[in-house]
Amino acid sequence: MIECGDTAVLVTATRANAREGIDFLPLTCDYEERLYAAGRIPGSFMRRESRPPERATLIARLIDRPIRPLFPSWMRDDLQIVATCMSLDERVPPDVLAATGASVATLLAQIPFYGPMAAVRVGLLGDDFVLNPSYREIDRSELDLIVAGTPDGVVMVEAGASQLPEQDVIEAIDFGYEAIGELIRAQQTLLQDLGIKQILPEKYQEDAILPAFLEQECAKEIGKILKQFDQTKAERDAKLDQVKASVSQAIASLKDDDAVKLAVSGNSKALANSYKSLTKKLMRLQILQDGKRIDGRALDEVRPISAAVGVLPKRVHGSGLFQRGLTQVLSTATLGTPSDAQEMDDLNPSNEKTYLHHYNFPPYSVGETRPMRSPGRREIGHGALAERALLPVLPPKESFPYVLRVVSEVLSSNGSTSMGSVCGSTLALMDAGVPLKAPVSGAAMGLIKEGDDIRILTDIQGIEDFLGDMDFKVAGTEKGITALQMDMKIPGLAMKTIGDAINQARPARLHILEKMLEAIDQPRNTLSPHAPRLLSFRIDPELIGTVIGPGGRTIKGITERTNTKIDIEDGGVVTIASHDGAAAEEAQRIIEGLTRRVSEGEVFTGAVTRVIPIGAFVEILPGKEGMIHISQLSESRVEKVEDVVNVGDQVTVRVREIDNRGRINLTLRGVPQGELPA
Repeated sequence: MIECGDTAVLVTATRANAREGIDFLPLTCDYEERLYAAGRIPGSFMRRESRPPERATLIARLIDRPIRPLFPSWMRDDLQIVATCMSLDERVPPDVLAATGASVATLLAQIPFYGPMAAVRVGLLGDDFVLNPSYREIDRSELDLIVAGTPDGVVMVEAGASQLPEQDVIEAIDFGYEAIGELIRAQQTLLQDLGIKQILPEKYQEDAILPAFLEQECAKEIGKILKQFDQTKAERDAKLDQVKASVSQAIASLKDDDAVKLAVSGNSKALANSYKSLTKKLMRLQILQDGKRIDGRALDEVRPISAAVGVLPKRVHGSGLFQRGLTQVLSTATLGTPSDAQEMDDLNPSNEKTYLHHYNFPPYSVGETRPMRSPGRREIGHGALAERALLPVLPPKESFPYVLRVVSEVLSSNGSTSMGSVCGSTLALMDAGVPLKAPVSGAAMGLIKEGDDIRILTDIQGIEDFLGDMDFKVAGTEKGITALQMDMKIPGLAMKTIGDAINQARPARLHILEKMLEAIDQPRNTLSPHAPRLLSFRIDPELIGTVIGPGGRTIKGITERTNTKIDIEDGGVVTIASHDGAAAEEAQRIIEGLTRRVSEGEVFTGAVTRVIPIGAFVEILPGKEGMIHISQLSESRVEKVEDVVNVGDQVTVRVREIDNRGRINLTLRGVPQGELPA
């Protein structure tokens, strides 16, 4: 149980026996929310928690990403880490507690582990970094950074920022990592106090017979293929598969008692895994020794880029197509009304989202066939990263009250689709006419590390992600960074290397941004003809009930009369949506008339709307009526109201009084007809 303030998270680690046929680390990390933690009852029909909300999935990923590289790669036992938020203090977010608690639980379970690991959050208020800020401080902060680390260095970074310069972000990561040291020491002290010894992973002794045979038989051939820089990915993969098939035939022709054949028999994946490891080793050596990547690019070179906007008919409010190498992403932008905001039923104090970014990764994007299911953790995580990258540049709600939804469809994938979706979504939003503060681009950085020999790669493709030690995504504008996400495959990375990667990403981002701006250099001046038109203004919150009326009759009448959609927030912000600008303006005039405070003595000209035996009603403002009593129709006695006024007549009236029930009483006496209102 890890606590801070009144936030308490229970974290457990469980290890089970390995399943037969598993050739990877079967680690599962889950984060469970219990609404009783915030004193709430679930709102579903069943009145109990069901599938994890999106934010819970993102926290589960936040636990998984820093702890996964700390388990030995040879481990095949089933591992499960479950974090359950059991009490929530709105000053203390539970996510970094869950990540740190995962390390403590793993140590207590004595699972082989390159820990301890801890995570902290860093904010920036003014010129000062704030450690583990509250929810309110996060809302005001220019930076929301989560850093996870071990004694060996940083293992994970997750950040959203308001276009901060690279150096500020680097200093924030360093600030967070210093605080991590105290949490690591606390875990080590806890183990000592409990008399528990940390189990460090043993060095795995792999059977060297098959790897040695493969290196002798096909290392030169693989090396030649990897240095053919002018070939396509498909051509290279076909040649590598052909070499593997030849080696497989050679092993099959060996004697049954040959050691190499015995190493393969009974293990269908032995040859494939050893061949993959050899290919990976040779690719890394080529980069370290020759400084050349598998496609012939220099280490800091970006793949060819193309960008286009308006690729779909204008029924789609905005669309952008971004391609970098073989990675191609089509993004669309849809403009909605305030009622389209997503309601969030989770523990986070923020209960709605007005910007939604959804990411789809269909199997055809990587040339595979598999069932199409609901979005997985990867899709949710990549969508959240792109969403975080664009949030700082969206226009303020007061001037652009639309709810925005962007969907990124990955059409073809060869690495860095999340950054491709950032670029494509910027294009789509600009094509939709959303007045972004600045366009955003992104690049994924990689790393090859052998001892002290380090190479940082710009714009990694799929195979470089597989063979490398780091996937570091950096998004931002010309001014600065808006989002970061770093994942490691090694137990830690020094701050200098992290700073070098962030700085090397900047020229790549600006190069990509330049190519994007060739397609569209600023947001369009007009919205799609099929996008709703919104008018937004503010009224006195005390008068919201006047606009809504008894049982909602007043606002329903306005919407039916003007054919508009009207949303009113608790703070008094009214948003009117319509495809007809004149209709929206008419609805605004009616609401402003209803909410305008009328004073005694004011003069108005309006139409008679109703006549009753004791007087007549006049619409003095749109939607607001007052009554002229029969005694106030003339200086002399009036026998019948219709002798003076009839429905439809235009009359000039003065406000005689406003009674204690708010009713407006008018008079014609002493008011020259045709007098202009005050």
